[in-house]
Amino acid sequence: MDIILPDPQTGKRYNAAGAFLKKKFGKRAVKISLNGNFDCPNRDGTKGFGGCTYCSSSGSGDFAGDPLLGIAEQFGRGKRLLEAKWGKDVCYIPYFQANTNTYAPLPRLKALFEEALSWENTVGLAISTRPDCISDETADLLASLAEKTYLTVELGLQTIFDETAEKINRCHSYADFLNGFEKLRSRGINVCVHVINGLPGETRGMMLDTVKEVSRLGIHGIKIHLLHIIRGTKIAEQYLNGEFETMDFDGYVETVCDQIELLPENVLIERLTGDGARRDLIAPLWSIDKKTVLNAIDKELMRRGTVQGSRKSL
Repeated sequence: MDIILPDPQTGKRYNAAGAFLKKKFGKRAVKISLNGNFDCPNRDGTKGFGGCTYCSSSGSGDFAGDPLLGIAEQFGRGKRLLEAKWGKDVCYIPYFQANTNTYAPLPRLKALFEEALSWENTVGLAISTRPDCISDETADLLASLAEKTYLTVELGLQTIFDETAEKINRCHSYADFLNGFEKLRSRGINVCVHVINGLPGETRGMMLDTVKEVSRLGIHGIKIHLLHIIRGTKIAEQYLNGEFETMDFDGYVETVCDQIELLPENVLIERLTGDGARRDLIAPLWSIDKKTVLNAIDKELMRRGTVQGSRKSL
């Protein structure tokens, strides 16, 4: 079985998306998060009310732009901040992040996405959405964009277990995910799947089963998140009432390493832990130090002597 070796540039034992993009475009490619002021069918009553129990009032777009500003101004502000950090020898991928970014009439979607692609030094587009918000017409629009640029559609799955999805008020099933996923993949669109470790009631075995299952689908990338308990959410009430516990540091690191070993070596890993807004984070507080978490994952893979794809045949 062919497996990837530690990256000679970064030393990573997994297929890190940042290194892939730098090789693809010849320079650092960075995402600029945008808020297109979209709604969500799980908030407006179409599918449910209140949103997912873990979702913040910003629709998981805590680090996206200000929805009161136009997307061009949001992009400009983000670009200036990134240029101050990385210099001007970078290229950009506008990232529609907050709420459900295909939940709008097609003309509005087309106008927003094409505007984003028109900005200088833009080399791609990332669009985050729910799998039950991919109609055939929307998929056709996305396919036309994929012919012009490096497009990635990020689908929120979180878990393959419908009983967990009900607990977190996800308001779609795994079958719904597969339906939306197939509409995209059948049109040759890159799909990055989001999963969350530490959801209420889930064991490590269940978290591994989720990654095993999505690994067989031919996904382009994956984002592995840690469940954050954010102030003001439904899940914060449940946590503070003692209804479940969050993952501890060592357990999270070990679970993520297991998942990396199960992923095919060609799958891009875009995230290995999530960002919780520091001012609103209730737990787990160890997650604030993201660098320490990522370093621990690197060290554990090195200790094991394994790399991405080592156990994908299991």
